Amino acid sequence: MQSITLIDTSCWIEALRVSGNKKIRKKVHELLVEGRAAWCEMILLELWNGARGRSERRMLDDLKQEITMLPISGEVWSLARKLARDCREEGKTVPSTDILIVSCGLGNKTEIEHQDKHFDVILEIHSKTDF
Repeated sequence: MQSITLIDTSCWIEALRVSGNKKIRKKVHELLVEGRAAWCEMILLELWNGARGRSERRMLDDLKQEITMLPISGEVWSLARKLARDCREEGKTVPSTDILIVSCGLGNKTEIEHQDKHFDVILEIHSKTDF
């Protein structure tokens, strides 16, 4: 069985734009075709918040039927709190939404596709801690 990949908002934005980064668009398309694309409610909220017009909202509704929705369980929330504390202790300020999305990917044991420098910071700090 192929692994699921959590696709962050940063990649969805590029993938859904006609003028988006071609490399990212190709990667997201491949994940969709292979049935490996996943997101979580936080990503969906971010996309809905940025959706312009009825057609973009309809596209998100259509995609919602096709993409795996990863749960944000109590374990994911606990991991997010720990990562937030670890980031703060390292002197790094990162958005809580990014911490939650990374925690969702880690907690659900998925790969994470992103184009967000904050994710790199969080993942680096995570790699230095015991879980």
